[in-house]
Amino acid sequence: MAGAIAGAVAATLLLLLLALASAGAAAGEGRRLHTLFSVECGDYFDWQAVGLLHSLRKAGQPGGVTRLLSCAADQLSSYRGLGIGHTLQVPSYSRHPRTGDWYPAINKPAGVVHWLEHSPEADNVDWVVILDADQIVRGPIIPWELGAEKGKPVAAYYGYLKGCDNILAQLHTAHPEFCDKVGGILVMHIDDLRALAPLWLSKTEEVRQDKSHWSTNITGDIYGMGWISEMYGYSFGAAEVGLRHKINDDIMIYPGYTPRIGIEPLILHYGLPFKVGNWSFSKLEHHEDGIVYDCNRLFPPPPFPREVEAMELDQNVKRGLYLSIECMNTLNEGLLLHHTSAGCPKPQWSKYLSFLKSKRFSELTKPKYWSSPKVENKLTVQHVASPKSRHPKIHTLFSTECSSYFDWQTVGLMHSFRLSGQPGNITRLLSCTDEEVKNYKGHDLAPTHYVPSMNRNPLTGDWYPAINKPAAVLHWINHVQTDAEFIVILDADMIMRGPITPWEYGAKRGHPVSTPYDYLIGCDNMLAKIHTRNPSACDKVGGVIIMHIDDLRRFAMLWLHKSEEVRADKEHYATNITGDVYASGWISEMYGYSFAAAELNLRHIIKSDILIYPGYVPLPGAKYKVFHYGLRFGVGDWSFDKADWRNTDMVNKCWAKFPEPPDPSSITKDDKNARERDLLSIECGRALNKALYLHHKRRNCPRLSTTTGNISKKIEEVSTTNKLERVTQRSSTTTVGRNSETMHVTAQQAIESATDTGSRAHRPRRLARSSKIWIIAIWAISVLVFLLVISMFFSDRRRSVSRSRASRSQKAHI
Repeated sequence: MAGAIAGAVAATLLLLLLALASAGAAAGEGRRLHTLFSVECGDYFDWQAVGLLHSLRKAGQPGGVTRLLSCAADQLSSYRGLGIGHTLQVPSYSRHPRTGDWYPAINKPAGVVHWLEHSPEADNVDWVVILDADQIVRGPIIPWELGAEKGKPVAAYYGYLKGCDNILAQLHTAHPEFCDKVGGILVMHIDDLRALAPLWLSKTEEVRQDKSHWSTNITGDIYGMGWISEMYGYSFGAAEVGLRHKINDDIMIYPGYTPRIGIEPLILHYGLPFKVGNWSFSKLEHHEDGIVYDCNRLFPPPPFPREVEAMELDQNVKRGLYLSIECMNTLNEGLLLHHTSAGCPKPQWSKYLSFLKSKRFSELTKPKYWSSPKVENKLTVQHVASPKSRHPKIHTLFSTECSSYFDWQTVGLMHSFRLSGQPGNITRLLSCTDEEVKNYKGHDLAPTHYVPSMNRNPLTGDWYPAINKPAAVLHWINHVQTDAEFIVILDADMIMRGPITPWEYGAKRGHPVSTPYDYLIGCDNMLAKIHTRNPSACDKVGGVIIMHIDDLRRFAMLWLHKSEEVRADKEHYATNITGDVYASGWISEMYGYSFAAAELNLRHIIKSDILIYPGYVPLPGAKYKVFHYGLRFGVGDWSFDKADWRNTDMVNKCWAKFPEPPDPSSITKDDKNARERDLLSIECGRALNKALYLHHKRRNCPRLSTTTGNISKKIEEVSTTNKLERVTQRSSTTTVGRNSETMHVTAQQAIESATDTGSRAHRPRRLARSSKIWIIAIWAISVLVFLLVISMFFSDRRRSVSRSRASRSQKAHI
C-alpha cells in the first residue's frame, strides 16, 4: 500500500515538473498569452460576461482572462456582479471626464490603456487577444496559429467601415492608406498594443468630437450618431503606428449567417438579431435582464438539433442554423453553471436541461481548432476576392426618396436584411433635392449613397419619381468603387426572409436572375418592337435583380435612357398595350429595364420561388426569400395597404406601428393553400411591426408601459382617418347617379368599421387586465393549497409523535 502511494506521488511530481518545463519553454519562446474583454456595471453585460467566460473555459483558451470592468463610483455600491470572473476595475469613461460626452463604447480603449499601465499581468505576457463581451468562443484562439506577427496583428473584417476609404481617414490619420476595416477580434503582440492603445483612445475621442462627419454615407454607421467612433479610433490609431493587419474573414461569424464551406469559425458574435425557424434572439431585448441573478432562469431554448435537421435541405445553410443554436445553448449552459456555483437549488428537470447535460451536446460543442491556411497580409487580399473562395462578393442596393413613406419601408427592409443572412453590405440610394436633404430626418436609417432627385425630369419637367431607381443605380455605379462581383437590386417595399445569392440561382455574366412580372405584355407586342432592336430578347421580369457588376456597368445608362424613352411615348400608355391598369405610363421604368436588357441581349434566368406578394397563394414547396407588399393584402377582417400610410410618419413618432395582424394560431382553415397564404401575410405584417418596435427602442423612446394608452389612441385615430379617407375617395369616384342615401350608408359603414377598429385597439388592454386578475387568483389559490398541505403535514407529524410516545410508554410499563 505504501509503495503504491509513493509511486502515485512520484508520478504526480513528474507531471508537475513536465508542466513547469513546458510553461517555461513557452515563456522562452515568447508565447505567454492573455485575453481581455471590456464590460460595464450592469445586468446587460453580466449575462454576456458569464456566457463568454464559460465558452473560453470550454474552448480551452490558454493563458489568463481579465474582465475590464468600467464602473462609476456611484454604481459600485449597488453592483451585484463583482464576483464574475477575474476582474480589473477601471475608471468609467461613459461620461467623458473632460467633454461630458456620453459614449460608453470608449470604455474599451480606456480600459485597455488602464490595464497596460496598472496591471502586473501586462508585464508578463507576449500576446494579447481582445474580444467583445457578446461573443461565444468555440475553440482556442492561438496567435501564432492564426499567423499573427509582431507588427501584423490578426483581426476580423468589418467591411462597413467605409470611412477608411474617404475623407474621414484623410482627416484623422497621417496614413489613410494603412487604414484597415477591422474589428470584432484583435490578436496582437504586447509591444504593438503598448504603441497602439494611447492612440486608440485619443483617436476615438477625436472621431467622436467630429460631429460634422458622423453621417451614414461617410462612416457607414446606420444610426449616423458617431456610435462606431471607437472602431474608427482603433483603425486610425493602428494606421498611425503602421500596423498592417492580416484580415481574417472566417474566424468570426454572426449567428444567422452561413459559414463558408469547410470553415469552422472560432467565434460566434451575437451582436445582431438571429432566428432559427420560429425562434429568435436579440440581445437588445435583454438590456435590463437580471437573468444572471434569477436562479435557474435561462433564455428561451432554441430548437433541438433534430428539429433543425428537418428545417433545411442545403447542408451549408443547415450548418449555419446549427451554429445559431450552439451559440444560444452555450450561453444557457454558462448561465446554468453560474447559477449552480452561486448556490441556487437544483433546477427542475426538463427535456432542455437534460439535453444541455447530455453527451450529445458535449460532443457537438467540443473545442474546434483552427485548420484554415494562415491568412495573407492585407496588402494582397483586403479588396480582392480570394481565388480560392467558393462564392463571389455581393452588394445589395435599394432606392428610396426623402419622405416618411419610404422611411418606414427602409426600417422594415433593413431589419429583415440583418436577419436574412444576406452576404455583403447594403446601400440605400436616397434621391433628394438639396432642400429636402436640409429638412430630412432619416439620414441614420441605413448606409446611404445620396443622389440628385429625378422626380421632376430636369429636361422635360415630367413628374415621374419611379425613374429615380435607374438614375440612382447609374449614379452609384459612376461614383462608388466596389469590389463586389454581383449586385442584388431590391425595392424598398420588401421584406427579406433569407439570403438572395447568385450561386443559389445560377446568375452569371450575361445571365442576370430576376422574378416574373407577367403583366408586362408590352414585351409581346408593338411596344417592344418600337423601343428595342431585339424584341425577342425582352423578358417580363422585375422586383428582384441579381446582376454581374460588368453587366450592370454596361446596362445602367441604357436602363435610364429607355425608361425616359418609354415614359415619353404617351401614345402607347394604353392598358391593352402596356398592361398598366392605370394607363398612365407609371410602369415605364419597368419597361426601360426589360428593353435595355434586350438591347444588350442579357438573357434572364427567371425564378418564381424568390419573391411572393403577400395575399397570393404560394407555390408548393417554395421557400420564398422576399415579401413584396406592393399590393393590398389581408387576413379576415385585417388588411394592409402601404398606400394607406403614405403620409403617416411611422418612424419619428415613438412606438407608432401598424394594426397588428391576427395571431397565426387563429388560422384554422382546412384549405392548405389558403392557410399558407394567410400565414405568409401575417408574417409580413408582423415583420414590419417588429422592425418599427426595435427602431423605436434604439431611439430610446420612453418606456412602452407609460405610453400604451396614447399609442392605442393614436393607432385608433390613424386607422379611423385612413378608413374614412379611402371611403371618401371611393365615394368621389362613383357615378353621379348614386344618390346621397347610398353615400350616407357607406359613410356610416366606415364609421362603424372605424369604431370596431378602435375597440380592437383597446382589446389587448382589457385582455391584459383580465390576465392580471387570473394571475392573482391563481397565486391566491396556490398559497391556500400550500398552507393546507403544510397543515396536513404537521398534523400527521403530531399524530406520529403521539403514537411514538404511547408506544414507548407501553414498553416502559412492560
